[in-house]
Amino acid sequence: MRDEILMMGKKAREAAHRMAKTNSTMRRQALEGLAVALERERTSIGAANEEDVQEAMRRGLSRAKVDRLRLSDKVMGDMIGGLRELAMLPDPLGEITRMWTRPNGLQVGKMRIPLGVIGIVYESRPNVTVDAAALCIKAGNTVILRGGSEAFRSNQCLAGILQEALKEAGLPETAIQLVGTTERDAVLDLLKLEEYIDVMIPRGGEELIRFVTEHARMPVLKHYKGVCHVYVDEDANPDMAERICLNAKVQRPGVCNAMETLLVHEKIAGKLLPRMAAALRREGVELRGCEKTRTLVSDCLPATEEDWYAEYLDLTLAIRVVADMDEAISHITTYGSQHTEAIVTENFQRGHRFLREVQSSLVLVNASTRFNDGYQLGLGAEIGISTSRLHAFGPMGVEELTTTKFIAFGNGQVRS
Repeated sequence: MRDEILMMGKKAREAAHRMAKTNSTMRRQALEGLAVALERERTSIGAANEEDVQEAMRRGLSRAKVDRLRLSDKVMGDMIGGLRELAMLPDPLGEITRMWTRPNGLQVGKMRIPLGVIGIVYESRPNVTVDAAALCIKAGNTVILRGGSEAFRSNQCLAGILQEALKEAGLPETAIQLVGTTERDAVLDLLKLEEYIDVMIPRGGEELIRFVTEHARMPVLKHYKGVCHVYVDEDANPDMAERICLNAKVQRPGVCNAMETLLVHEKIAGKLLPRMAAALRREGVELRGCEKTRTLVSDCLPATEEDWYAEYLDLTLAIRVVADMDEAISHITTYGSQHTEAIVTENFQRGHRFLREVQSSLVLVNASTRFNDGYQLGLGAEIGISTSRLHAFGPMGVEELTTTKFIAFGNGQVRS
């Protein structure tokens, strides 16, 4: 397998040189062709995915993992819609982001260019195959994909369709390659290809991401987990707070931007928590709370120190009553993962203070944490959410898959 992985790296590098020369029209038409191909092959994609889902259920995978694996009509629609939206976004390549003139008349600037070859190791979600491939094409990159065993049939089907569509569009089909094995050694072989892969992006559980980070010889863009918080301020609208918190927790609990801990100001807790707990329980959520929470909510399990660090990815929620916003921000700083945090408040000053002081990849005022998603934020799609800050922080869309080089215009200047 090592020789096959090495050959994939060489082909990806060769394709990257060709992709860097493509123009905006070629890449846009290719993305539109990918959308058409996926629409045309919905039935075959659905059949392959159903086999994966049934196998996952036989293996006893958790409800959250099966949910991430399933390509529902909505997920398929979002993938296809994301491709079309991405195709129409401005072309990032060749953009000159800054220009300035030196005292000797030399004009210096920065121009946006592709990153090159991107490696992606991911679990469960076969939609990553499409999102990653599409974003890399839009940004003029090439990509080597290695999905998990639970989505092997889905990924094989999708990759084949995407490669054929690229070929029809006149682009190198090796711009998208899928590792054809689920053996773990193949991941190690990929992580050693620093000569051919410019950046590695892992998507999945914390164990996978730490494995990739530990063994990769190239830079890694990552987030370990999503311990996301909603803080309900004393000046929150209770109806709005309930609506936001329900959405953040139960709309899709098995994803990284779902709320895992609810923080409530003590002045509103007595009024809000009993009704919110009832609404959460109706949705099947298990509640674990601090001592103050347990005095207000019957049958709430006691929260331990481990609960504040937990990424449940399930219908479980930790709740803490806090004295003020200082305590809420301190809790987020101590236990959070710099992923997504939200405040619910009608107080303008507190809302803006929360935005300034909470250092996560997306901070929201009066909106659900579920919006930390490239499609929802208008990026067309995203390749993952980075909490590593270098060189991207938050959803990684098209611009985050580019870098900039310096350019200079002179009229004969020489250095003295």
